[in-house]
Amino acid sequence: MSYAPSVLIVTPSVGAMPRDHIEWTPAPGASTDEPRQVRRILALFKPYRARLAVVGLLVAASSLVAVATPFLLKETLDVAIPQGRTGLLSLLALGMILSAVLSGVFGVLQTLISTTVGQRVMHDLRTAVYGRLQRMSLAFFTRTRTGEVQSRIANDIGGMQATVTSTATSLVSNFTSVVATIIAMVALDWRLTVVSLLLLPVFVWISRRVGNERKKITTQRQKQMAAMAATVTESLSVSGILLGRTMGRADSLTQAFSEESEQLVDLEVRSSMAGRWRMAVIGIVMAAMPAVIYWTAGMALQFGGPDVSLGTIVAFVSLQQGLFRPAVSLLSTGVQIQTSLALFQRIFEYLDLPIDITERENPVHLDQIKGEVRFEDVVFRYDNGGEADGIHGDGKGDRKGDGKDGEAVRAVLDGIDVTVPAGGSLAVVGPTGAGKSTLGYLVPRLYDVTGGRVTLDGVDVRDLDFDTLARAVGVVSQETYLFHATVADNLRFAKPDATDEELYAAARAAQIHDHIAGLPDGYDTVVGERGHRFSGGEKQRLAIARTILRDPPVLILDEATSALDTRTEQAVQDAIDALSANRTTLTIAHRLSTVRDSDQIVVLDSGAVAERGTHEELLRQDGRYAALVRRDARLEPTR
Repeated sequence: MSYAPSVLIVTPSVGAMPRDHIEWTPAPGASTDEPRQVRRILALFKPYRARLAVVGLLVAASSLVAVATPFLLKETLDVAIPQGRTGLLSLLALGMILSAVLSGVFGVLQTLISTTVGQRVMHDLRTAVYGRLQRMSLAFFTRTRTGEVQSRIANDIGGMQATVTSTATSLVSNFTSVVATIIAMVALDWRLTVVSLLLLPVFVWISRRVGNERKKITTQRQKQMAAMAATVTESLSVSGILLGRTMGRADSLTQAFSEESEQLVDLEVRSSMAGRWRMAVIGIVMAAMPAVIYWTAGMALQFGGPDVSLGTIVAFVSLQQGLFRPAVSLLSTGVQIQTSLALFQRIFEYLDLPIDITERENPVHLDQIKGEVRFEDVVFRYDNGGEADGIHGDGKGDRKGDGKDGEAVRAVLDGIDVTVPAGGSLAVVGPTGAGKSTLGYLVPRLYDVTGGRVTLDGVDVRDLDFDTLARAVGVVSQETYLFHATVADNLRFAKPDATDEELYAAARAAQIHDHIAGLPDGYDTVVGERGHRFSGGEKQRLAIARTILRDPPVLILDEATSALDTRTEQAVQDAIDALSANRTTLTIAHRLSTVRDSDQIVVLDSGAVAERGTHEELLRQDGRYAALVRRDARLEPTR
């Protein structure tokens, strides 16, 4: 592809974007009521209803087989043994053995299918959350700690594993077993059944109380786990270790982590022990019920009550013991489900986050991109919490918004009118907080305007599809991000199907090929966490090579050389010059030496255009730009 010569350069503003890390608040109106949550949880299993139907059949068959055994036992004790019918005795014994075999086989198949379904649901949840976060605006990530996001995906979804893999099946299985057993008990003797089930409503009430208690503790526990994960992510990264060691804070960081871990220990113990005594009382009562049945039957015989055969009593106690396991399990499952609702609620909060920057219903797709960029009466502001405002609706909002307690929120950008011809260059300079970086981020739609519009080749960027924007705009920022992968993998992130020759050509253009080739493993060298095996200048040139490989017609350089020494800056600047050739480039640079040759320079002050012109024109005006140039001149000897 070839483009008319042009460059768009912007000198960024440090601190123009919010950097406060606070926990994200769920979208207003996101329902957290239990009935809605339960419906959403059940909907997760809808794609697998055929497999779940098979599980249901296996559960029903297993329950019927289990219930049949006490009846076989009754016939054995009341008929086969007293009457000496050895043939019948053999058949009944064979039936009980067959019942045990079938129960085992059904149990294995049921576990296999239910676990598979549960793991698929876990996969769907992880993918849905990750995909949702990939679509969130940049403002979300400037306000949310990385560890918090990781904790939602790892700890919260991981904590639901038991629920989605086994609880659903356990619930159906135990419920079916309880119902079938109670019916069989009634068939044997309804009076004994009434005695056995007198306390069941009390047990259900106790289990619900325990479940609500554990749900509250689980919510606190997951928040604490998220906080601890954020601490680990921040303090045990390469940058965190460097900061901790050089500031002599390793011991204090360890102590802070220990305190957070201690809080988690307390919550874990409380979660494990919540309602434990009450559930133990239920277990004791149900374990003692056979003694109550024997006593009831004995007293009835002693005082002339209804005659109950020995086989009936033994079979009934066997059924009751069979009822004990699924009933206790059912109550425990109810507690586990209530506990898991806290985890589902945290996941649903992320799934309910509003997607601020979306494609139009019928977006515009551009096959050929010339690269003309226009800012037409652009207004941009953040809302009360620092989130980008103007990302809802058509972006034709007011220039003032309501802040806290009705205060007006100052626009970060106000009335910006700038045109960059295809292949042209624009430099935007100004003091810290003037809105320079924000202006650059409006082009690739990292933010959306509050008012006015930004166009690419005459088309509002909000009307373009994401594929067109991704192909059209490349960004090289001051904070270069490299994956913990090989050099080749990092470069191919821009173009997965790039050949080795294309990698070499891009690296040569970025003046980094010789250095890479000189490494023991060449392009197969692993760059390390965040690229810390490379110097700042080398990482920057790798980022430039990656962008060259993508070959975007519009380029945004966000302080690409501000953190480099003079010698390294010159090497990187040479690579930037190669990258900027024949394309529209927006450079956000700390040093004005990088913007002097721009076709147009715009000086921003408090979000508005204060001056514009070429380098020479602005020097003659002897205004803000000239003052910035003199400032750089004074600093030059110290570099």
